[in-house]
Amino acid sequence: MYEAPDRYKRMISARLPDGESLAFSAGKADLENSPLRDAQLLARAHLAPFFAAANVVAAAMVIACLWSEVSLVWLGGWALAVAAANMLAMQMARTQAITHVGRSGGRLPDWVMVADVSARAALWLSLPLYVFPTLTANSQVVLASITAGLGIASLGLVVVLPCVIAWMASFTAGLSVVLVIGRGSVPFEHMLTILFTLGVAIFGVLAVARWAFAQLKTNADVGSQSESASLLLQEYEQRGVGWLWEVDSENRTTYISSRMIALLGRPASQLLGHSLPALLGGKAELGRKLLEKAPFANLEMELETTHGSRWISIAGDPIIDTADRFEGFRGVGSDITEIRQTQERLTHLANMDVLSGLPNRGRVRQLLGEALRAATAANHACAILFLDLDGFKPVNDTFGHPKGDAVLRAVAKRLVQEVGSGGSVGRMGGDEFAVVIPDAQSRTKVEQLAQRIIDSVKQHYDIDGTRIEIGVSIGCAFGPMDGATVDDLILKADLALYEAKGAGRGIARYFSSELQSEKEDRVRMEADLRAALANKQFHLVFQPLIAARNQKLVGFEALIRWNHPTRGLVPPNDFIPVAEEIGVMPAIGEWVIDEACRAAATWPEAISVSLNVSPKQIILPSLPNLVSEALARHRVQGNRMELEVTEGVFLGDNGPTLDVLGRLRALGVGIALDDFGTGYSSIGYLNKAIFHKLKIDGSFVREAGTRPDNIAIIQSIVQLAQSFRMSVTAEGVETPEDFERMRELGCDTIQGYLFGRPLSYARANEMVVGLANKRMAG
Repeated sequence: MYEAPDRYKRMISARLPDGESLAFSAGKADLENSPLRDAQLLARAHLAPFFAAANVVAAAMVIACLWSEVSLVWLGGWALAVAAANMLAMQMARTQAITHVGRSGGRLPDWVMVADVSARAALWLSLPLYVFPTLTANSQVVLASITAGLGIASLGLVVVLPCVIAWMASFTAGLSVVLVIGRGSVPFEHMLTILFTLGVAIFGVLAVARWAFAQLKTNADVGSQSESASLLLQEYEQRGVGWLWEVDSENRTTYISSRMIALLGRPASQLLGHSLPALLGGKAELGRKLLEKAPFANLEMELETTHGSRWISIAGDPIIDTADRFEGFRGVGSDITEIRQTQERLTHLANMDVLSGLPNRGRVRQLLGEALRAATAANHACAILFLDLDGFKPVNDTFGHPKGDAVLRAVAKRLVQEVGSGGSVGRMGGDEFAVVIPDAQSRTKVEQLAQRIIDSVKQHYDIDGTRIEIGVSIGCAFGPMDGATVDDLILKADLALYEAKGAGRGIARYFSSELQSEKEDRVRMEADLRAALANKQFHLVFQPLIAARNQKLVGFEALIRWNHPTRGLVPPNDFIPVAEEIGVMPAIGEWVIDEACRAAATWPEAISVSLNVSPKQIILPSLPNLVSEALARHRVQGNRMELEVTEGVFLGDNGPTLDVLGRLRALGVGIALDDFGTGYSSIGYLNKAIFHKLKIDGSFVREAGTRPDNIAIIQSIVQLAQSFRMSVTAEGVETPEDFERMRELGCDTIQGYLFGRPLSYARANEMVVGLANKRMAG
């Protein structure tokens, strides 16, 4: 059998599982080559000398009692046969304990051992049964007593229950015969004594046999589990997955893997016997965990080694002995340096706007939150400046997105130069930027900075020989006086920006009481939004989704539009945030889902419909039921609907969100992660088995032709999606070159102006009908 090395035995808990082990539940054939059978054979060999000696001593007692009544030739020959048979059987038991144990040992059936015991019982009983009728009454009593007493010798067979039964049955039968023969000469009270002795022997030996079998069973199970665990631990260490450690009750190291010794760069003699927290740099958190004497996991710490700074993660469990005394800790650890570095890179990517290299919207909010908390604690002001470029949309429309993106990068560079170390510049999206100023005690300096930004941005830009001129409007709010929360302060800065845009542009405005008219307009918009659904002012438009492989139409993205009777066409970015804040977004979202299903029901099954879901709606437990009812109402299969969510839905407590998404997936509805890589860090959620698609933001796509790092990012996203068995959609594809590039990079679906702008239902339906006619013609 495999014997676990001591160091691994120390790492293995001896506790048995709750359920019955394989050794208990195995059939007879498996038992004969199991760890339990090995233990039986070894114990049988260990007890064989006792059993043989009991037989020989009993034979000697018979000779001593009967030598005057029975021929010494008979007695001597019988005794020699008994002794020889038992010595031979004892040697065979020892040999079988070598040749029939372990994985390579031969099978030893029960009947072989039972036959051996039965033969020795028959040999021993042969003389008493033969001479019993010729003996005097006293000699009969003595011989019957010795025979009954020898039944107790089956204690030497207790590890193999069938052998015990065979021995006791043989001696019970033999004793019954001699008592029947001697019923006329053996006194009744002596018979009772002999029978009582035999009965006690039978019940006592059987009880001991059952107990011994249970003990062997337990030991065999523990040994088997110990062997498996030892092999797993060796595999764990040898494959370099991690390392093992153990400390005593004083937190002194008693065992540590060679991989950790190599990582620390010190000989084992300088590690064993020393405090583990001290060896790992005196980390207070590790010391607290060990003092708590409770299990812990995923404790990450930075470690200075001869190879430089490394990050490790360790876990441990307390060692408690059978007397419930604490004896130390044992656990595992691993080097997570590369994982940490990858996480930091991904976090940086998630917090960075790819186009400009500035912090993105999510990171700006974090920076503003930090500045606001610090300003509140120190009783001074901070500021947020919202910047919106004036005249930028015509740049995109006239010169195209590549030149527009170049202008945005140039603006970002000028903003960073003007702000310097006094604040942080971020891009909120599109042509909007923000500046967070942690120390805004001097309002004059903030106003001077705003003016410098306006003067700098309005200077012309030379983009590939094209002269481009734009401007910028700025809205500013001061915290905490204008707003005590990030959302409130952003709203106030946004109101100031709206005032600046309405006052002629190219100027800065600061939130004040004079902006109450803006609030009143906001109130009117809220009232209009509440009535818009009932007044049927919303409608859907549909942007085509094209398969990259064959350029065939595979679906549409449904987009909501609000046509207000006096405001005109209100952009979704203007009314959706307001709708979310006032709580009407769930009702609007329900209408969008129903309308999207209504449209899908009129199209072939090959055409799917995707739609965006508001972060306010995705957390509603009723959403899966709402979707299920809409699908059933319009008789649309769940796999024809796809819901798009942004990375922002995972801020805060994401447990309810993941539950809702999981229930939606159970309906067959697809879940796509929209604008991947442009918002919050979402890598940790990709392994939740809820997403089936990633959508690459158009800013990545448009820059791919001029920025090699964008191609590398897109390749990474595609590889990441493939590793999670997700498909990839590229948004913002506007040129044939963009399409070919995205297809070569492995994108599955294409969306953008190259294949169609958002269409009314009628136009989208014409597109579907045209596709169907082509298929029929083909």
